[in-house]
Amino acid sequence: MGNVFGSLEELQARESHQWYRKFMTECPSGLLTFYEFKQFFGLKNLSPSSNAYIQTLFRTFDMNDDGFIDFMEYVAALSLVLKAGVQQKLRWYFKLYDIDGSGCIDRDELLLIIKSIRAINGIPSEMSAEEFTNMVFDKIDINGDGELSYEEFIEGIQNDETLLKMLTESLDLTHIMQKIEGQMNASSSD
Repeated sequence: MGNVFGSLEELQARESHQWYRKFMTECPSGLLTFYEFKQFFGLKNLSPSSNAYIQTLFRTFDMNDDGFIDFMEYVAALSLVLKAGVQQKLRWYFKLYDIDGSGCIDRDELLLIIKSIRAINGIPSEMSAEEFTNMVFDKIDINGDGELSYEEFIEGIQNDETLLKMLTESLDLTHIMQKIEGQMNASSSD
């Protein structure tokens, strides 16, 4: 058993070293700016709404609100995206959707994020962004006030398999992670 843990720790250390190398290659100062963040993920020629979404995404990863993502914030973000459980991801989704930081998500905020995610991912959908937004509010806006509180959002999404699946798929960043891993593997073979 000691060998399994040793090799797992070795694998994690190697992976961490690769992430650190990639981060420092792309960002020698050790602080990732918004512009570098977009470059890092290969996001170019975005529409204004998609750019606004990416800015919101950047701010959710900038945990100390200093305008930069340092290596620890970067690792925390990757861990969240790649390894976090449903509860943690739902908390992050709520923070991401609550663009104005009011503690509630209104229809306009959700609609803007859904449109932006779809524009960036380029994934066709059977349901329009407006229809999706209306479905979410119809299903989980329990008090009908046109806003989703944290509790409504978390409970509503967790109690609805369809919404949970759609939300998880819409925020799947696997393609971006594969792109980064491909860049890391290419640079490690140099």
